[in-house]
Amino acid sequence: MENDKLIRYYELLEKLIATMSDSEHFTPERLNEPLAGICKLFRVCKGVTEFYKSTSHEKSGRGEVFVCYDSGENGSEVMGRRIVTKSMAVAKCRVYMPAGAEPLNDEEREKVDLIMKTVLSFVGNIKLQKIVERLTFYDDSGYRNMRSFVRYLEQLNDKKILGTHTAAYFNLRHFSQINQEIGRNAGDMVMRNYFTMLEEVIGDDGIVCRVGGDNFVAIFDDGLLIDVLEILKGVPVSYDAGNSKRVTVSASTGVFRIPDGFVYDDPGDIMDKIVASTKTAKNSDSENIVFFDSKTEAGKEQLANIRKLFPQALENGEFKVYYQPKTDIQSEEIIGAEALCRWEHDGGVIMPSDFIPVLEQSSDICKLDFFMLERVCQDIRRRIDEGKPVVRISVNLSRKHMLDADLPEHIIEIVDRNRIPHNLIEIELTESTTDVEFKEVKRVVSELQQDGICTSVDDFGMGQSSLNLIREIPWSVLKLDRSLLPADEENPHSTRSVMFKYLVAMAKELGLECIAEGVETENQVQMLRNNSCSLAQGYYFDKPLPNEEFEKKLDE
Repeated sequence: MENDKLIRYYELLEKLIATMSDSEHFTPERLNEPLAGICKLFRVCKGVTEFYKSTSHEKSGRGEVFVCYDSGENGSEVMGRRIVTKSMAVAKCRVYMPAGAEPLNDEEREKVDLIMKTVLSFVGNIKLQKIVERLTFYDDSGYRNMRSFVRYLEQLNDKKILGTHTAAYFNLRHFSQINQEIGRNAGDMVMRNYFTMLEEVIGDDGIVCRVGGDNFVAIFDDGLLIDVLEILKGVPVSYDAGNSKRVTVSASTGVFRIPDGFVYDDPGDIMDKIVASTKTAKNSDSENIVFFDSKTEAGKEQLANIRKLFPQALENGEFKVYYQPKTDIQSEEIIGAEALCRWEHDGGVIMPSDFIPVLEQSSDICKLDFFMLERVCQDIRRRIDEGKPVVRISVNLSRKHMLDADLPEHIIEIVDRNRIPHNLIEIELTESTTDVEFKEVKRVVSELQQDGICTSVDDFGMGQSSLNLIREIPWSVLKLDRSLLPADEENPHSTRSVMFKYLVAMAKELGLECIAEGVETENQVQMLRNNSCSLAQGYYFDKPLPNEEFEKKLDE
């Protein structure tokens, strides 16, 4: 090669390598200038680089093509190079020369080959870095993942601007139901479109990431909070190309507005706050969005304390059985009772509302339920041995028990070990919320009925009650929730009065015992009489009583 041409070649090669090495300012377009110069230097009319994620993608032509130079002249391929990486990705480079051009001599071919090797090596590394980036910071569905969120947090903290941002953790409400109604594929489209709405609002001033399933986390500039919350409160989302099919999507959300001067040590400093707030939002009947505050933190500490104390408290017998009588309103006799739990600790009493929801987050609630059943059986056995009158006692079981395939056997084992006649035990189960739970409840109730154990559906009418619950499951008792009881002086033709009247009539027609819960006034008792509902439970007759007081009433 001529000296001037050789000098120009090395100048262009040096510029090419410098461009490849400048990762901070690199763009694919910056490679065009040195590569175009090299192509002109060697009479090349077109240079093409291709990248494929796999050999199968190469065969089907599914890859990326980068044309570094094209003079527009027709030409034929004169040189080519192909490499396969360890991950089986494929990179290819092709060089074309126009007809009639002077062929490359050996030295020129060597120089062109060096350029192709350099470009292929660089393109392969860049593409593999992007693949690694995607595998690391994106999930299988293409959403940014938790690693992306943590990286963004670290970047904000390094820039010392974390205090101008808001973090949020949110769970899409009733999304499994949406999937059931419109199908999984359409549900995926709804989730993607909802996610895109948030991304468009947040833009470059934050990030939205998927934690897993229908759970997401986001951090964004505090000035965007109102716009973001409008979407999280609920918006219609389309799932077809014409935007004619839509569903409303909302989220249970925990929000933490990061204060100035916030000390950040690790992601848990923020995640703990927004996750705890989201759990509060999910358990709330009225608030779908909960902001983190000191009360949330105190609730978290209380939750941890209850979990810590529970095992020893159970072993020490701190959980006591209280009995709330069930009364025949005609004879005013006690015909049964519901066993309720009280936690006596450090000279005080911890009410169920303070510890039951905590225990229901794990299998601890199942241990407590079986403990209660054991204590009830022991109390009944003792009275039978003493020749004293006994009544049927109902024991509540959490939905958590539906995961136990041998639940009926475990109940029967406790009852039989204490030698209790089966007709003296009643198992109360609340309404099921999913198809799986419904099937399990049906199985458990049927098996218990076969063994003579009475079963009741508790709090009927409190949630989204379905008549299938009493049509398909062979209950013994229907317990009507207090929310169905008409208030004092309520119009007898009101919706609630009419519903109560016909629910009682339906239960009796189906051969079910029907008992009203939460009876507190004389007017309500009279209303029960008017509607032929003879069984009641509530403060009008008795509050939950310690065992000694309850047995005294039975003896009287």
